[in-house]
Amino acid sequence: MQHVASARLTPLESRYTMSEDVSSQTTPDDAEGLAVLAAVDEPVETDEVVEAAEAVEADAAAETAATVADGAAEADEVVEPAEPAQEVPVVDPLAEFRRQMSVLPGQWYVLHTYSGYERRVATDIMARAENFEVEDYIFDATVPMETVIEIKNGNKKKEVSRVRIPGYVFVRMDLDDPETSDKVWRTIKDTPAVTGFVGDRYNPVPLTFEEAVAQLGPTPEEIAAKETAAVETAAPESGAGTQIATGGQVFEVAFEVGESVIVTDGPFESLPATISEIHPETQKLQVLISLFGRDTPAELSFTQVAKI
Repeated sequence: MQHVASARLTPLESRYTMSEDVSSQTTPDDAEGLAVLAAVDEPVETDEVVEAAEAVEADAAAETAATVADGAAEADEVVEPAEPAQEVPVVDPLAEFRRQMSVLPGQWYVLHTYSGYERRVATDIMARAENFEVEDYIFDATVPMETVIEIKNGNKKKEVSRVRIPGYVFVRMDLDDPETSDKVWRTIKDTPAVTGFVGDRYNPVPLTFEEAVAQLGPTPEEIAAKETAAVETAAPESGAGTQIATGGQVFEVAFEVGESVIVTDGPFESLPATISEIHPETQKLQVLISLFGRDTPAELSFTQVAKI
């Protein structure tokens, strides 16, 4: 058998070759169909393809540049330097007390009284000053107080206010006028429960400014407590309080509904409780106290409970 070698043809060349072999057998309709296929298979001019690709790339580059520019403009608008937080100045309690004392009229004198009668004597002195018409010379009568925590009845803690210097009353008055000094002196000296002035009994000697500040001013413990309270007010901890809106006002309270607290005053003292309602406008709490296995509702003030 004789083998005929033939060149490998592409599909398109094979089709055209086959069409040439069968051209004598095609009808007019077949010829028209072959012409359409030939037109579809005609290659697109290279220059046109390159120009189209370059146009697409140019449009994409322009769109990317516009997007970057818009993003930069938005960043310029959004990123603004934050304003520095305003620091609340912490007032020195002792310095503030000295400032207030420096502008008060009169001088401070010390009276000796019966122990336990200090506050009553201070009240009586001011009443007698008005009755004897010397209120323009007797300006104030005060008893320094302090708050302490007493522990009793099974380690129960309770804040108690008591006289800081038992047996003494401080009076601010003016004895410089010779015409009224004797009347002022006798008005105070004859007050019930007063035993006399400290120092010269008949010629009272006033305290110096520094002595008055030391005796009447805040104690180191009170200064520390006020400074701590000022810092906590200026920078409260996150979650330390709750804002409650009622009656068109917004209140900041230190408690939350569902919080567990300890009752510090009243018939339920030392018992645990759970807050069910908060009424900031009246400074009251509705709490549930566990008694004999049951939750007993009760109403307490803010000062009658403490956080656990």
